[in-house]
This record gives sequence, C-alpha cells and structure tokens, in this order.
Amino acid sequence: MPDDGIPAPFRVDIRLGRVPLEWGMAARCTLALSLSLLAAACADSSQMVTGKARAPIAPTEVHVYTQAPAKFEEIAVLLASRPSISSAAGERAIQKMIANMRGQAALLGANGLLLEEFSDDQDLSLGTSVGSQSYTHNGSISVGAGGSLGVVRKKAKARAIFVPPET
Repeated sequence: MPDDGIPAPFRVDIRLGRVPLEWGMAARCTLALSLSLLAAACADSSQMVTGKARAPIAPTEVHVYTQAPAKFEEIAVLLASRPSISSAAGERAIQKMIANMRGQAALLGANGLLLEEFSDDQDLSLGTSVGSQSYTHNGSISVGAGGSLGVVRKKAKARAIFVPPET
C-alpha cells in the first residue's frame, strides 16, 4: 500500500472495497460478546424451606405483602434474579420475579409472599465504537459513532408465608 501517513489498521482501499483484517476481528469479537450476553440472560431462582410446607394452591391465591401481617408462619425464603438492560425492562424484570416467586410460594402451599429486598448487580458492560477517516488532496473527512450497553442483574428476596384466616 502507498505510504500516505495513515496507519495500516485504519487504511481502507475504497476502490476494491477491502477492509483490514483487524476490523473483521473486531466484528467477530463483538458478535462473540453479544452471544455471551444472550447466554447470560437466564433467570435464576432458589428456595430454602424453613417451615412446614402445605398442599399446593393456585398462584393467584397467593397474596403479595410489602409489610408483614400481624400473624403468619414462615414456610420458605425465596431468592430470584433476572437480567435487565433498561429501567423499563427493570420494572418488567421485577414483575416477572414476583410472579415466579408467587408460583414457588403456591407450590409450597403458602398463601402469602412477603417481599423483603430488591437490589441490582452490574453483570456486564459492553461498549463499542466505529470510526472512519478519508483523505483527499483538498482535505480530510472523519466520521465516528459509539455506544455502550450495560446489563444489570436484578435480585429479589422474599418469604413464602402462611397467613392464618382471621377468626
């Protein structure tokens, strides 16, 4: 290639449409990171039984509490996590975790779900940028674009409880 002062990784032969090997590697790395991001997008949940389980009930019969009722029996501690990319997706992630924990509580025969903690963990940040510069005998033109994406793992903790009927 001609010695025009442009470093080799940034030189593009427009007539032949050739792109240097380094750009192809960057595209492959970006694809690999994107696939890893999708693989990491799995939701997790777990439970630790701490009391007496009862016969399963329908999830719609499980009442969600944000404050502890006056009388209840603890059946299990439930944990859930789910990835989220935006704040709007974060709200959906929280709703899905609550629905998941309601289902777990229902299987244990709990008629209540006492929400305790919600938190965020940064799982992955991905950033990329692309730039191009063209030189002519009259001047130069530069164009660039960049972006980043952060994935936050939402975490929730709740207790599956049995609230006795009021007498």
